[in-house]
Amino acid sequence: MAVVRFTADNAALLLIDHQVGTMQLIKNIDSDLAAKQSIALAKMAKILNMPVVITSSQEDQAQGPILPEIAQVLPDAYAARVKRPGVVNAWEYPDFHNAVLATGRKNLIMAGVTTDVCLIFPAIDAAQEGFAVQAVMDASGSPSLLSEEFARQRMHDAGVVLTATNTLMAEIGKDWSTPIGQQLIGLLFSDVFPALGAGIK
Repeated sequence: MAVVRFTADNAALLLIDHQVGTMQLIKNIDSDLAAKQSIALAKMAKILNMPVVITSSQEDQAQGPILPEIAQVLPDAYAARVKRPGVVNAWEYPDFHNAVLATGRKNLIMAGVTTDVCLIFPAIDAAQEGFAVQAVMDASGSPSLLSEEFARQRMHDAGVVLTATNTLMAEIGKDWSTPIGQQLIGLLFSDVFPALGAGIK
């Protein structure tokens, strides 16, 4: 299978159900880490002027609103977010699917909460539809290690590439000495690495 390199010019970011209530369901990793990495992805998209589609499910129920930090970083994408009435698989919801198609991008960066319900199905369906999909696993999470493991295996088997926030930014940045690269490596050291408890003294 050919390796598809994601760039600022050929990819779009899809943030699925990063909601205040839903984030509390994450138990396989620290939920604060998943929140911080999803916010870092939003900041990356802003730096790159990358198309973004945000979706939520039942904001007026226990799931709650989209993380306010994401709304602050990406106000236009937040205002245009696709509010699903309860459809589990966002890919099957026409407004979301059409919003993704409208980006004109065939390479999709996806993160979702929870991995085992909200991310797995659109990631697999997009891959089966011919999109190249990278799922950012440290900006996603599940209620248990077991359900996360099974979801990752199903996505991998369907051709979804599993990645992490820092790996994705390195792939897209390509060269830290460029103006864009400088901003991305700055984001890694200001947001991504500290969230992981990593840094250079």
